[in-house]
Amino acid sequence: MPYYRRVGDVPPKRHTVHRDGDGNRMLEELVGIEGFAGASSLVYHRPSPSSVLSIESVPDDRPAMRQNHPVSPLHLLTGKVDTGTDAVTGRRPLLGNADLTIAVAGGEDPSPRYRDAVGDELVFVLSGSALLESVFGALEVGAGDYVVIPRGVAHRWIPAPWGGPLRMLVIETTSHVATPRHYLTAEGQFVERAPYCERDLRAPDIPADDDPDGGPVDLVVRTRSGLSRHRLANDPFDAVGWDGCCYPYALAISDFEPIVGRLHQPPPVHQTFAGEGFVVCSFVPRPFDFHPDAVKVPYFHSNVDSDEVLFYVDGDFMSRAGSGIDVGSITVHPSGFVHGPQPGSWERSVDATSTNETAVMIDTFRPLEVSAVADSVNDEAYLGSWWE
Repeated sequence: MPYYRRVGDVPPKRHTVHRDGDGNRMLEELVGIEGFAGASSLVYHRPSPSSVLSIESVPDDRPAMRQNHPVSPLHLLTGKVDTGTDAVTGRRPLLGNADLTIAVAGGEDPSPRYRDAVGDELVFVLSGSALLESVFGALEVGAGDYVVIPRGVAHRWIPAPWGGPLRMLVIETTSHVATPRHYLTAEGQFVERAPYCERDLRAPDIPADDDPDGGPVDLVVRTRSGLSRHRLANDPFDAVGWDGCCYPYALAISDFEPIVGRLHQPPPVHQTFAGEGFVVCSFVPRPFDFHPDAVKVPYFHSNVDSDEVLFYVDGDFMSRAGSGIDVGSITVHPSGFVHGPQPGSWERSVDATSTNETAVMIDTFRPLEVSAVADSVNDEAYLGSWWE
């Protein structure tokens, strides 16, 4: 989890009376994981965050998933997916299993206030900029940012008028998104060999001119049973301060420092996040392997324990040249399928000294199912891209 932060107006001692400048008592909310045993934060509200006026069910029209059978690789042209008008109601699930759902989202309108009570969300911003508002304040994010939103945190996405249309890859989990343990000391500090550290993580801030909408407001809640709408008497984004180790945060993929060597380094050196049943890796521009006889492109490999998903973000995708891969493409190489560089990739790499590509990889340890939305944008010619 992220390290300790203290933001805004927080009392010197937790669980004590805290008043604002006018003498009004602030209400303390604990946001935490693993019951009361894991990382947590204390948020201080003006009125009650629990004043619910009504609750109703909301239709959930997510597409059904099918098994990837007969087992085959996929190339999903996500630019062809209509994501609707906002980053929550316009989500289009493409792939999923019991551990996560992978979707694309976007839009030009502010999303509703939203709480995912199933698991943490990991969002990667492909294009555009936005303000992520939450009970912890406001966090500015833009193209190339990972954004981690802990389970149960009320938030909404407000696209910025600059930076072009907002387009995002969304990983909805049924667990938590964490920093890989081998990047941390026993006490939780990033170790020296980690490819990113505390300085690279950005957290929300309480705006100096914070003026919440008041109430009543609607909050959409996702649980394992579906969607509900809570009508709240007060805006939950009314905090005056918070402190702790559980909060939304952003990490720019450009701040991930690649690990390189004389010979090809395996994908685990690119690991960025970990969850139950999956890992997320970042491929960023880096020097090529520098042994005089190094094979600079990936070797052919079969994922005997995982399905491999690659989301292409930017650059020259040399090992996939000629396969139709472009920015926004998603490839799926399932367990049981041997894959590797396209024909001609090795020849093109011989005189190259660096790779100029950015991509997000998701390896899942249960088979991924495929939605009808994914089927509708699958490039069926991809299977033939390895032909000599």
